[in-house]
Amino acid sequence: MITIDRYREDDQAALDALHRRVIGDRAESLKQRWRWLYFDNPGIGTGAVPIWVARDDGVVIGQMGTLPVRLQAHGSEIDAVWGTDFMVDPDVQRRGLGHQIADAWEAQSGAAIGLSLTDASDAFFTKRGWPRLQRVPRFVKPLTRRVLRAWSRPGWRRTALLLPLQRAVARRRSIGGEVTRVDHFDDAFTRLWNRVAPRFELAVRRDAPYLEWKYAMAPHLHYSIAALVAGGEVAGFVVYRHMDEAERRVTLLVDYLADPEDPVALTSLLRWLDREAIAAGSDLIRVLAPHESFQRTLLASGYVAGRATMRMVARVTGVPVPADFYDSNARWHVVQGDSDVDR
Repeated sequence: MITIDRYREDDQAALDALHRRVIGDRAESLKQRWRWLYFDNPGIGTGAVPIWVARDDGVVIGQMGTLPVRLQAHGSEIDAVWGTDFMVDPDVQRRGLGHQIADAWEAQSGAAIGLSLTDASDAFFTKRGWPRLQRVPRFVKPLTRRVLRAWSRPGWRRTALLLPLQRAVARRRSIGGEVTRVDHFDDAFTRLWNRVAPRFELAVRRDAPYLEWKYAMAPHLHYSIAALVAGGEVAGFVVYRHMDEAERRVTLLVDYLADPEDPVALTSLLRWLDREAIAAGSDLIRVLAPHESFQRTLLASGYVAGRATMRMVARVTGVPVPADFYDSNARWHVVQGDSDVDR
């Protein structure tokens, strides 16, 4: 008999074995992140460990991790859970486990959300009757001719001609405000979130405890953090890291926040990021940006639209939303650091 229930401490050895069978060598990476993801997350509170475990007569055959967060959704803040790390023993596929685990996940809180889905996962949620969402827009800023030679999109020839000017401006022009590196997130970041949260139709709550856990305490990646301070208050921040990909170096803008109605704040932070990326020898900067106001600021700062590959699913039940809520993500704030996408 198949049952779906919460993680128990004596499940760990069986789950470790399941991870090795399903994802092979990548199981070691998951092991490094496991406690941080599912035990240290401030969204858990005093509740049970947020992992659903499938058992067949007591034998572990599948799992799904969930990441509890607070979610700004259509003017209200509700409990939500990201779904992640779904896996089923290869020997017991096609027994409806996916739908049984998804039932438990959806019933866990007021919104179930997922990011970076495969084609199969996308089809799975379509069959469950979930709304079809637009892909999350991605923007890139080329910094070297080397990366532009590999691309051939309309308008990028002009970008190539402007590169020397962009690099000179990034080095010389003053930044509109005081941008400094920080190592931790204090209450000033919570106050920033409280000020700007009403601007978003959907966004994960970015208060100090969440940001500290997500970026300052991450055991598997090192993030750089910079904050813009104006009038004694934090007016915005960026979280980023540099990484090597095939034949290029990339600066990834993992998370960022500013008032969407104040383009000067984000522009100042983007100028800082330009300098950091150039100093790190990056060929380009890459960022996710569905919010239309942030998109305008990115385009004005030399970014161009890239190929949107990131899929997202969402079903909000904890608060009434209008019929067209899922039709556009133009007022949603979704970033690379959301869920467990950045690994």
